[in-house]
Amino acid sequence: MGTKAKKVIKMAEKKVEKEALTVEALKSKLVDLKKEQMNQRFQHATGQMPKTHVMRQTRREIARVKTKLNAAK
Repeated sequence: MGTKAKKVIKMAEKKVEKEALTVEALKSKLVDLKKEQMNQRFQHATGQMPKTHVMRQTRREIARVKTKLNAAK
């Protein structure tokens, strides 16, 4: 299996995992992601973060979780 196929499978698994979460689990995940985002902001400000693209991924993951929460209402 190639690298691209592995990435597609991994993305599909993540999508299924996110869809299966309950509202409580989504809220918990949102809190964890916001804490992670805050830590990343501090690391970036102090120059300790070599991979700044992780900040964008976290921000987008937060948006995905918020979208799922709003859809569940």
